[in-house]
Amino acid sequence: MNSAPHLLLLQQSLPPISSLQNPKPTLRPSLPAHNSTPGARKSTPTYITACAKTTRKTGGRRKNPDDYHGTLTALNSKGRFPRKSLGQHYMLDSEINDQLVAAAEVGEGDVVLEIGPGTGSLTNVLINAGATVLAIEKDPYMATLVSERFAQTGQLKVLQEDFVKCHIHSHMSSLLGSIESAGASSRHAKVVANIPFNISTDVVKQLLPMGDIFSEVVLLLQEETAFRLVESYLRTSEYRPINVFVNFYSDPEFKFKVPRTNFFPQPNVDAAVVKFRLKQPTQYPPVSSTKSFFSMVNSAFNGKRKMLRKSLQHICTPSEIESALENVGRPATSRPEELTTDEFVKLHNLIVKE
Repeated sequence: MNSAPHLLLLQQSLPPISSLQNPKPTLRPSLPAHNSTPGARKSTPTYITACAKTTRKTGGRRKNPDDYHGTLTALNSKGRFPRKSLGQHYMLDSEINDQLVAAAEVGEGDVVLEIGPGTGSLTNVLINAGATVLAIEKDPYMATLVSERFAQTGQLKVLQEDFVKCHIHSHMSSLLGSIESAGASSRHAKVVANIPFNISTDVVKQLLPMGDIFSEVVLLLQEETAFRLVESYLRTSEYRPINVFVNFYSDPEFKFKVPRTNFFPQPNVDAAVVKFRLKQPTQYPPVSSTKSFFSMVNSAFNGKRKMLRKSLQHICTPSEIESALENVGRPATSRPEELTTDEFVKLHNLIVKE
């Protein structure tokens, strides 16, 4: 098929360059982690070994910043359009990618997981920082594009697979093991990614329990989701089981806002960057079983306006729940949105019999 009409349409669809000359992310003061102190289906992965030269030296490393023009050129080179079904929104400002990498404190020798590299704009910054990158890309065309682009760096491996279905723990363990076998020092990996908004919760749930593999997870998320994960306070409708989950496995921190004008195609909402500092398994709150703990938490929130003595009565009697709540320091009439993560942990250990 002749690609010329496609290229013309792509150029017409992009926002004007003048509006993106030097778009700056809206910086916000870092917020403390909420509640941190008081409380897949198996498939055969397709690997594409990385394989284009970067230009313009900066600080001893070659650097070719990706911006409006770089993204347009990369998409045009394959005659590609962002696919709505995959939630593809490409970053148009290289400075935001720089800040993403800085938030994760990526440096020489780090191993980084990137989800949905797209045209490779963020990958470029990671590689320039000295990282070895494992990139997971569902779109086979984009997987080929980013693989070819960085073929000569020797710092990229592309896994063409759906992230929510892949066995990321085994892939990362294998990569870290091979690096250690080659004589490099062993360290935890990091995650830095501009992820599709429609898989945000799946990504968070999959990554945060991997404190044995990752030390930090830095994600560009929909702004509303970012606030909900970091700033949902007790006794509000926004406080949900996901907040207990996030605080059980990590210390989250809101980093900065990213206006929607920095993406192509432009989404209907703004974005924001969140950094999750993962807890090591030895730092997890002490529960006899994480499975039974989160099962109890989910049951508690299934009847959100119900008192816990009613929503958890399938576990033990209401009187036992009331007694346990009093031991935790909460009134017998407590509802789920009133308990911190630590209080849920204490309640679980008192009423769940393994």
